[in-house]
Parts: sequence; structure tokens; C-alpha cells
Amino acid sequence: MSEPIHSRAARRKALEAERSKKKGKKPNGPKGLFKKIILAIFVIGLVGLLSGFGLFAYYASSAPKLDEDLLKDPLSSELLDINGDVFMKTGSEKREFVPYADIPQELQDAILATEDVRFYSHHGMDFWRLGGAVIANFRSGFGSQGASTLTQQVIKNSFLTDEKTLKRKAQEAWLAFQLERKYDKEEIFEMYFNKILMGGNNYGFGTAAEFYYGKKLNELELHEMAMLAGIPQSPNGYNPTKNPERAEKRRNIVLGLMYQHKKITKAEMDAAKAIPVTATLLPEDQRQVATTKYPAFVDLVLAELEDAGMSHLLAEGVKIQTTLDPSAQQAVEKAINTSELYESDDMQAGMTVVDTKTGGIVAVGGGRNYSGLDWNFASDQKRQPGSTIKPVLAYGPAIEYLSWSTGNTIVDEPYNYKGTNQAIRNVDGKYLGSMTIREALYKSRNIPAVKVFEEVGTQKAGDFARKLGLPYDKLNSSNALGGGEYDFSTVQMAGAFAAFGNDGIYTKPYAIKKITFRDGKTERNMASKPEIVMKDSTAYMVTDILRGVLTSGTGTKANISGLDIAGKTGTTNYPSEIISKYGLKNTDVPDSWFTGYTTNYTIAVWGGYEKYTTPITTYDRGRYVPQNLFRMVMSEISAGKETARFKKPGSVEEATIEYGSNPLLLASSTTPASMKRTELFVRGTVPTEMAKEEIIELEDPSNLSAQYDPETNSVSLNWTHHAPVSEAVMGEVDFTVFVGVDGGDMQEMTKTKDMSVTFSGAEPGRTYVFSVVAKLGELESGPASTTLQIDNAVEDVPDGEFDDGSENPDDDWNNVNGDNENNGNNGNNGNDSNWNNKNNWNDGKNNNWNNGNWNNRDNGNNNETTPENDSSNSGGTDPGANTTPNGQEGNSSEAGTP
Repeated sequence: MSEPIHSRAARRKALEAERSKKKGKKPNGPKGLFKKIILAIFVIGLVGLLSGFGLFAYYASSAPKLDEDLLKDPLSSELLDINGDVFMKTGSEKREFVPYADIPQELQDAILATEDVRFYSHHGMDFWRLGGAVIANFRSGFGSQGASTLTQQVIKNSFLTDEKTLKRKAQEAWLAFQLERKYDKEEIFEMYFNKILMGGNNYGFGTAAEFYYGKKLNELELHEMAMLAGIPQSPNGYNPTKNPERAEKRRNIVLGLMYQHKKITKAEMDAAKAIPVTATLLPEDQRQVATTKYPAFVDLVLAELEDAGMSHLLAEGVKIQTTLDPSAQQAVEKAINTSELYESDDMQAGMTVVDTKTGGIVAVGGGRNYSGLDWNFASDQKRQPGSTIKPVLAYGPAIEYLSWSTGNTIVDEPYNYKGTNQAIRNVDGKYLGSMTIREALYKSRNIPAVKVFEEVGTQKAGDFARKLGLPYDKLNSSNALGGGEYDFSTVQMAGAFAAFGNDGIYTKPYAIKKITFRDGKTERNMASKPEIVMKDSTAYMVTDILRGVLTSGTGTKANISGLDIAGKTGTTNYPSEIISKYGLKNTDVPDSWFTGYTTNYTIAVWGGYEKYTTPITTYDRGRYVPQNLFRMVMSEISAGKETARFKKPGSVEEATIEYGSNPLLLASSTTPASMKRTELFVRGTVPTEMAKEEIIELEDPSNLSAQYDPETNSVSLNWTHHAPVSEAVMGEVDFTVFVGVDGGDMQEMTKTKDMSVTFSGAEPGRTYVFSVVAKLGELESGPASTTLQIDNAVEDVPDGEFDDGSENPDDDWNNVNGDNENNGNNGNNGNDSNWNNKNNWNDGKNNNWNNGNWNNRDNGNNNETTPENDSSNSGGTDPGANTTPNGQEGNSSEAGTP
């Protein structure tokens, strides 16, 4: 026992020692905080894990039951048209079922190396593969990369929808574990092997081997097995009959994976890669395909499913509501198979018909006698668009971004591509000078199109085109004429032009409206969403110009009476090296296009040959094939349907401008009619300045002379005239000649562009007044006049020779039924009035202008007795020489002409 501390000093020391001892015990701050954080994370993780297990259990509890029938056999899916009628069922055709024991090991190796290399070691899910997919999904978003094993693919294709949701993934994982517990690996592989979609309407590897190669599985070569193993990832995209380049790349990837996983040697891999993917394909005419209606349209349905990653749904008993209009499809197939339209049996055509308002594809023409096995010229075929691209890359952007009027002036003149010495040629080799952009587009002039494109700029032109579904990247001036490296299908061109007819709203063309899953409740909307891609003013102004293509331009063969149609033609040319290499003519072309639209339908048509170097050589049955097909189909599908006219929006206004003005000027009151154009403007951009009023007068003819020739009884008239020099007036001056006899009324005798004319049959003793007036368009001069008095000739006449019993021989010319009723003059009995005879008027050329009455306007025979009403005129003129009274032209072959 220690002694008590009695002193104060000792007690103080003891207290200080105790305090020092307590201060020496420092709290462990950072380490304590770290422990707390770890503990919190652990608790949160535990809660999350328990919640995850709870959510997984909840989703798993709602998963469907395993059904062996669904596991082994694909379910039939239905394709429906716009009327709700089924036009195709999938899964109803014959299949080659292959038991596991008959599957070649090398083919199994190819499949597993590609789809699920750890298939025999996992229990339904591959967690190594799942980890990689999770990382990819964090980077690119949920659902960007899958980690499905063969077991999961069997489950997904048999029981579940295609939704990329946690619920579906949880149910897929749960059912995969269940499937692995109930069936062994060989049975699961057999299910996958016989059920997977292999392109078109072919299911299972056994069926695919027969379809593509005409072989049994045990007859397949290594490169063929690799090709088949690569197809399921993209059944239509890797179809070797339609996409051989993509298919070969895919096959080579599979061969590489087989080598990587030590299933084949490098020598075997290299030897298989060296074989062209098409080398051993079954010839098309030997390939069996299930007969189906409308195979060209079905192609588009399959392509859309594949692009959406939903090809497998065809084996899941779904209903696919399409945009197909069977009556329109039948019209397309009938027209495109009309052999009389084409210049040869080998010439082909492709066509797409879309609903202008919705973008839904209502019909497709894949080619002549298209069966579904061959190349689809509507969707697979892509070619240079030619001049059909001009509204997209030049004129549309000019109106959209620069607010150009349809009356803007552009000059068609010698011109080189910007920054080069390469000249641009118009198809006719001519230059037409100043014109409006309206004329330049509907006449399809090349030089103005390039000028407009360069004014807009490549960036804006490319932006405009991309919004219309045409994926241009880097542009140059030759692209404005449809040349260069960019090729498009009729589907793409129809979609682009439909936006012009739909007030500037673009909808990507689509063939599937919606998919209804097996439960009858779950639906997936597949229709494209509409987008406003241009102002309604741009759409209407381009449309108004393109109306002229069919009425006054290059597309008149496509026109249909009674329908408000706009459209654009296009042809492409061969480069000089191709012409030289293949011995082609300069008039040969590889492609011909026509794309046109109404408010209801838009149709794009291509014509040409499958092989690029086989040229179109004719017009009517070559270059005009697209226009003829358009007219035939549009006529039939529009019959009996109301087709509204394109309506001018409030954002567009009209104004009458002076043609050729730059900048544009409003026409003045003195602007000649020939120089006036009513054009369209974006509201608010109509010019305010008016053209200067130009007072243009047409001077009077001068120096009019009349010379009488007594030997021929003719009068030669001559005069001079100076036409006005002004851009406001166009054309040549016409002269109208008048004559009056013995103080009578002046009568129009003839019209001529010459400044001389001859009057035949002049009579002595009469006084003639001649007058000449100049006319040019709406302008008219004053008259130039001269008087000619012809004296009576003095003759010795024997007694009694002249007396014919008439008291007034001068009146005998007026007597229709006189002594010479049948003398051939029909209204001229006697000689004193022979100036009115058919031989009287002559302008110095071949034929006389009148037989009978020079004042008559008609060629009848009415027995009137006065010159003014006599109807016995049956004479004629040479074209451009003499004319009948009042300018009427006669026919030189008619009776009465000398």
C-alpha cells in the first residue's frame, strides 16, 4: 500500500503527471474516418446487393415458363398491309432440322469461336464476357453491347421481347440458368443451331447450307462453314448473295477467331480467306426460295428489322404492321415488267413510292421480274443522282439561306469550275445568257447550277442535303451536277423530294409502322419521326419551279393532265477514260432518273444496267424509261383519289419583275409584256425599286416610194425604217401595208418583214394611195403614205370594136352573173376592174395573194356582189412571202392558185 501524499507540492505533481498521461493518448483521426467510410460503403453495398437480389427475384418471378415447343420451333410471324391483311407469314416454310450428332465439329467450332467460346464451361451466363459488356455500356450507354451466350440467345428468341431493359435482362438470365438445369449443353446447342435466322426467310444452319450452297452440312468446306457462322449477327447485312463485300469481311473475321482459339491452323485460315466469298455460292437460278408476295417490299421490311437489331423477331410470332399499299404495289410491278418500255431485255429499273405526307413506303419496284433472290434496284442499287440533285444542293439552299427569289438572274455563259481551268459544259453545248433561276432549273442548265452552288457554299449545301437524308460529307462543285463519289438509292431520293411536297417536313422513309408482340399487348412503334428541315417558303418555291419541268422543261413525258406534279429529271455521264476504254459514244449514259411528287405520293425511278459500263444508248426506250414509269404508276395510283394542289403558304408572295434585272427591279408600266415575269419571293424580300420607265417610240417608216411599171402593170413599193435599239424590246419589226383606190377606204393588204413589196395589176386611170405602218410587240408607228395616179393609156381602137352593149363598162366588174359568169374570175366580169383579180397583188415572189376579193377574210363562196363581201377567195401564198387579206395565210396547194 502506497503512502498517502500529504504535501501540496506532491499532490500538484501527481495531478500534472496524470494530465500528461492523458495527453499522450492522441485520438487516431484519419484512420477512424477511413474506417467509417469503408463501413458505410459496405453497408450501402450490402443494402444495394440485397435490393438487387430482391429486384432480380421479383423480375424472375414474373418470367414466363420454359416451353419445349417454343424452344425448338420458330413461331410464325405475320406481315400486314395498310388494310390489315396478311400478305406474308414467316416460319411456315420447310426447314432442315439437324440433330446434334450430325453437326460437323468444324462448323460447331466456327459457331462457338464467334458467338460463345466458353459455352461448355459456363452455366448460362458468361461473367467474363459480361464484365467487358458492362464496361462498354458505361462508356456508350446501356444496351450498346451485349454479352448474351448461346443459352441466352435461345431464351431471348423463344420467350422474351426485344426490349433492352433490366427486367428483360433479369428474366433472360434467370431463364438461362433454368434452361441449363433442365437441358444438357448438346440439346441447347441443337436448339440454337436449328432456330437461328440465317437471312431472308431461312432458319437454321441446315436450311442455310442448302439455300446458299446447295449442300448438306457434311459437304461444306471450311470457308463456307465460316461464312454461315458469321451470318446470325446480321442475317441480311451479311447475306453473301446480296452483300458479298460485307459478307467476305465477316467470314474472314470468323476465320481469324477460329485461328485465335486454336480451332484451325494459320495455313488453313489463309487458304480459306483466299477463296472469294461468291466462288461456291449456288447459282441464282438453282436457288430455291419460298414464294411470297411483293418480295421487293419484303426486302425493305427485313432490312429495317436488321437495322433495329430485331431480325430474330421473325421467329417469335409477332405481327408486323407495314406501310404496304397492295394496289400501289401491283401497279408498280405491272409497270416495271412492261417489256415494251425498255431498249433491251437486260435493261433494268428500280422504283420507290412513298406517302408524301408520312414518309411511309407504299410500294417498291425491285427490278424487272424481281423474285427476292437478286439485286434490289430500288434499295440495294445506289448510283449517282445526276441533275435530280440540283434542287437539293443548289437552288433549295439558295432560297433557304440566301432568300433568293425564283426570279433571281443568273447568266448561262462559258464558265470553269472554281479555282480550276476545267470548263463546265451544258448538255447541248450552248450558252443561253441571262435567265431566271426558275428557267435555269426547269431547263436543267449546268453552268447556272454550279454558279448557284458556289454562291451558297459547300457547308450550307451539305447541311441542307444531310437534313434530307442524303449523307454528303465533303463537297465540290461537280457534286452540284450529281457527279462525284456520292451514290443514292430510289428510297433515299424519294424521301428527300417528299420534303419539298410536304411543306419542308422530312420523314425518313420507312416500311414498318409498328410491331405487336406475342402477348397482343406489347407494341413497338417503328415509324420515323417527322422533322422540319426547311422553311415552308423554300419548299413551295422549289416545288413551283419544278412544276415547270413537266410542262416546259426536260420532264414533259412524265406529265399527267389534271394532276399538280413537280419533279426533276437526271442523267449521268461517263468519264472520258471509261468512254475511251470501252469504246462508248459521247451520247451513251450509265444512269437515268426521274423523281416527282404530288401532295399524295412521291416516286423516284432509276433506269440503267446492273453493270455500270453497259450504257443506255437510246432516248424513248432508254433515257425516258424513268419518266414513262413514273407517268404509268402515278396515273394509276392517283385515279379516283382527290389530289390537292400545292398551296402557296403565307410566307411567300408574288411580284412582277423586269426580266434580266440584277438586282431585281419591279416592272414598270412601260416594261414590255415580253420583259415581265411574275415570280415568287420570301415574304419581306420583294424589291421596292421599280424599273426606270423608258419611253420607247417606234419611228414611222420613211422614204416610201411607189414606182409604176406599165409593161407589167405593177407598182413597186419601197421604204426605209430604223428599229429601236433597246433591251426592253425583243423581236423583229413587222410592216403592215394598206391601199386605197380612187378615194375609197384604206384596206390592209399584206404584212411583211421586208421593206419592199410589189403590187400587180395596177390599172391606168386610177389613183392609188399606199400606206405602211411598222409594228413591234405592243409598239406601233404612225403611217408613211404616198399617192400614185396612173394616167389612161392612149390607144387606137377600130370602130365598133369596144362596144359590148354596155352603157357603163366600168360597172361590169361588179356583176357576178354577167356575160362572163364562168370566166374563172368569180366576181370579175369585164376588164376595167382587173386590179381586183387574183393576179393583182404580188410582193415579188412566187404566188399571188388573192383570187377574187382582196378584202375578204374567209374562203367561202357566198355570191355577194360587192368587193367587201365577196367570198370567192381561194388563192394562197408561199409561207413568208404573200399573204391573204388581213394577214391570213393560204395554202399553196389549194384550187385557184396559178
